[in-house]
Amino acid sequence: MSKRGRLVLILAVLAVCFLFLWPTLQWYANTPKDQQALALSSLENIKDYSSHKASSDVKAMKAAVKEDKSTPLAENQKWLEKAAKKNYKDMEQAAPSPMTLYDALASFSSQEELVELIEKRYRDEILKNKKYYQNSVKLGLDLSGGMNVIVKADLDSVVKAQKDNIVVADEQTLRQAAMQQALETLTGRIDRFGLSSPTIRQQGEDRIYIELPGSAETDQINSIIQGRGILNFRLVDNDATQAFNSYFMQHPDNTFDSRGRLIDATVIPDDCEVFGYYTTDEYGLDQRTGYLVVKKDIILDGKHIKSARVGTEELTNRPSVNFTLDGEGTTIFGEFTSANVGKNLAILSDNRIKSNATIQNAITGGQVAITGFGQEEARNLEKVLQTAWLDVPLTVESQQVIGASLGDQAIRQGLMAIAVGLALIMIFMLVWYKGAGINACVAQVLNLYIMFSILSAFNLTITLPTIAGMILTIGMAVDANVIIFERIKEERRLGKDRAASVAVGFDNAFWAIMDSNITTFIAAFFMSQLGTGSIQGFAVSLAIGVVSTVFTALVVSRLMFDFGTQALHRENISISWRLK
Repeated sequence: MSKRGRLVLILAVLAVCFLFLWPTLQWYANTPKDQQALALSSLENIKDYSSHKASSDVKAMKAAVKEDKSTPLAENQKWLEKAAKKNYKDMEQAAPSPMTLYDALASFSSQEELVELIEKRYRDEILKNKKYYQNSVKLGLDLSGGMNVIVKADLDSVVKAQKDNIVVADEQTLRQAAMQQALETLTGRIDRFGLSSPTIRQQGEDRIYIELPGSAETDQINSIIQGRGILNFRLVDNDATQAFNSYFMQHPDNTFDSRGRLIDATVIPDDCEVFGYYTTDEYGLDQRTGYLVVKKDIILDGKHIKSARVGTEELTNRPSVNFTLDGEGTTIFGEFTSANVGKNLAILSDNRIKSNATIQNAITGGQVAITGFGQEEARNLEKVLQTAWLDVPLTVESQQVIGASLGDQAIRQGLMAIAVGLALIMIFMLVWYKGAGINACVAQVLNLYIMFSILSAFNLTITLPTIAGMILTIGMAVDANVIIFERIKEERRLGKDRAASVAVGFDNAFWAIMDSNITTFIAAFFMSQLGTGSIQGFAVSLAIGVVSTVFTALVVSRLMFDFGTQALHRENISISWRLK
């Protein structure tokens, strides 16, 4: 490859790597912690936050104008001037100059229009940060904190149940199929609940290992794993609901935090929780119509559902989900409805109240129908209900919560290891190889830059083993430079000039570097494919490092030598204390 071609290739690689790394830089370096918390919350919470902030901002603007109509636009309100000028242009009127806050508000036809505009600004900013997170490098459990769970599958009960129904020709095949079903079901459930970057894999014959980076509620995880929380029935506390709604009307902006949790938990009784009440419009979209306060005690959960199917209401012809309860569920539900005739029963799906019906009479037959869904949502719920009780009984055998402080400490130690290792290697290369050591230092920095960029491009997760792979890559990158420099020194001892020594040195070192890195890459590839967990993380970072090492050693370092020869017209090489 020509020198110009190498330069173009290097610039192209650096530019592409910068694009890959941009979301990671924006997320970790340019997004405040409070904005990160908002971006990591649910879309529903983002909507609520944006709406409440917009309403609050409009109220503050109106109060300022009421006090003084000549109030100027603040620095953070300059965007409003642009929108107001567009409004005046649409009305075919001249925009006032200079524009005051009163003039800007007067350009909007209604308060709702202004609220919608401000809400869009908040929403767009939060969703932009959310996209940065989705396209950035993630931190693993050992760095970000979180929870690991070991779940035991009761395969013996599965085999026993199947033997009662069919002839089992191969018990081992049945147990393997049962474990595969348990893995797929757990993966679907955890993904559906939006938990970040979960790791789910089989451990041994009848256990499943789950890693959940970030903050995770123990009770929520248990509910997801054991089939609770997807659908359950709760008793509505009408008095508490009325009191809460009155409080919410008076404090719409500070009732919930950015994650949808109550700021003041004392506004509802200790034995209650508050959830949004949703109905489905004619377009099949969820619309929250209010809040209901329900008891924490679950009357009936999803494990008692035996079958489910989508039907239609007789009067409205809207979709309904009809399901049949097992014997225990029929008894529980029958006794409860008999004892609570006249009270309200809420049906929750994914922590949303989808039905708030008055118990007219006892339901003792085990046949239940719920409504308030669109057709597609009803079908999705049907699939969820069909797995509400797993064919493979699961129990949580152990849980370990890793605090964020441990993660912070691990991050600092990992970064310190990389920084110290890199610094010591650079010092050695500069002392031992003099001016040529600068080439090695530049190659090392670009090597790490390319590695992080590739990790960001594929949204890979960084763990402590990943950092270990990076540290090993630093040593391998130096090894490649050492081979090249020693070859150049040999040619200089033979009396060759700078250009010839560099050319022959790189040619002779090429296959030695390629052989060592190809064998390392093959080993890393098989470790990444056959290994799991920490082994896989180490192998992936090592494989990426091998590729970047070859590129920086053979392309970047070579171009720097050629630049010194042709652009700076140097005749000697500062590469050894014994050579001139």
